[in-house]
Amino acid sequence: MSYPTSGAFKASSLPADAIELGRFQEAWGLKGWLHILPHSADTEALFASTEWFLQPPEARFARGFSAFPGCVTVQIAEIKVHADGVVARIDGIDDRNAAEALKGVRIYVPRSAFPATPEGEYYWVDLIGLDVVNREGVHLGIVRDLLTTGPNSVLVLEYTEVVDGAQRTAERMIPFVSAYVDGVDTSARRITVDWGIDY
Repeated sequence: MSYPTSGAFKASSLPADAIELGRFQEAWGLKGWLHILPHSADTEALFASTEWFLQPPEARFARGFSAFPGCVTVQIAEIKVHADGVVARIDGIDDRNAAEALKGVRIYVPRSAFPATPEGEYYWVDLIGLDVVNREGVHLGIVRDLLTTGPNSVLVLEYTEVVDGAQRTAERMIPFVSAYVDGVDTSARRITVDWGIDY
């Protein structure tokens, strides 16, 4: 199995600032639409970009993609929110079989193509990897993930603790709301919070 034969797929290189935003999950309907599994609840960049970069599936999703080429670009004909998630249609993919051939393919968009965010709002990709310190300057961990819980997001931090003389990796969660977050400095790669080390 490989990419469908179509002029819609143009060989390309992955941009240096490319961010993986999701993958094609399965065909949706009979006219070439694809169901997308986004990596985040924040899908604005997917909707704002008319050109996506695609790469082969990870090995565990490949299922016989031995002839699968490297990175290609595609033009997005339509994208919309459906009752059960996000669906999109690629120019040149017009039937279910062609769409099924893309199952597991990874979707990238350059960070430089993301729409600007309002003051005080951030894309999840800009928060991953930032150091988190409290008002006393105590390092609480590094942001490894964000969880969406109803109206709010939660920072998932990874840090090292010592238990019985041995180091181990631990996790703490801090709500990403103004009541606890004093500031985000992406240039310094730091988030300052009002949060105790024993909370």
